[in-house]
Amino acid sequence: MIINTGGRTDTVQYFTGWLLKRFEEGYVYSRNPLFPNKVTRYELNPDVVDCVEFCSKNYEPILKDVHKITERFHTHFNYTITAYGKDIEPGVPSIEESMETLKKLSELVGKNRVVWRYDPVLLTEKYTIQTHMETFERMAKELSPYVDRCIFSFVEMYKKLENNMPELIPMTEADKNVLAKGLGEIATANNLYIQTCGTNGDYSQYGIHSSGCMTLEILGHANHIEFKELKHNGMRQGCHCMESRDIGAYDTCMNGCKYCYANKNPKKAFENFKYHNPDSPLLLGELKESDMIQQGAQRSYLKKDSVCGQLELKL
Repeated sequence: MIINTGGRTDTVQYFTGWLLKRFEEGYVYSRNPLFPNKVTRYELNPDVVDCVEFCSKNYEPILKDVHKITERFHTHFNYTITAYGKDIEPGVPSIEESMETLKKLSELVGKNRVVWRYDPVLLTEKYTIQTHMETFERMAKELSPYVDRCIFSFVEMYKKLENNMPELIPMTEADKNVLAKGLGEIATANNLYIQTCGTNGDYSQYGIHSSGCMTLEILGHANHIEFKELKHNGMRQGCHCMESRDIGAYDTCMNGCKYCYANKNPKKAFENFKYHNPDSPLLLGELKESDMIQQGAQRSYLKKDSVCGQLELKL
């Protein structure tokens, strides 16, 4: 199975100690966001976890300890660095700081495991198409030697964006084509593999590939392992990712990004942080007497010969 640490919140930036302790103790509890009294236990053991997926906007807090996970597990790292400033991403480091941290991460874990995410792509009066082109070109030149690929997507017009981001300018199909053409040309000029994720539309004419950000092909390539041939069900429309199990919790990310889908509103995350206990197996709070705990189904997606190959390497 695939364990996802960053789909619901930025555990790497805000819950580093908790995350490391969960892998040290070898298990974690995850509360069902739809049925809060249902809790699932997952074993954090290399025998049942094929790969650990990370997604963060700041890996600095975990750099000195990331080896404690990478030395035991297959891993894959999505690093989101966009064109936006504190007006849209108040809790995120500057572009310059983020790029330096990405380079450090790449040197520690290998560029084949690192993906640069330039998403979501959105438009405002400040962040125009021209702004995206200029910023992406500057970043692509600097980051291409340190990443396996770049993934981008166009912003999803969730209902809450109308309240959280009134300055957002609706994007037309013409806008998307102009952006895709520009991003594709810049990526090609910098020998950077570029693809979409969670975005409908064919932009292959601009050198842009269509895939998921967490496919078995990508995870296999990153770790030099082979998976069984399984269907990628995806997480939403336009998504081609492999099924995974997230150990985070919604309404806990304090990055405060205006376009965020995982928080109801920015203040909620700060209010919830007081319930975080680094020693608890749950990201938020403690187990309750009324909780119904079940063992998560954890089956391997690896090919048998791939597993044998790993055992031979360990021996």
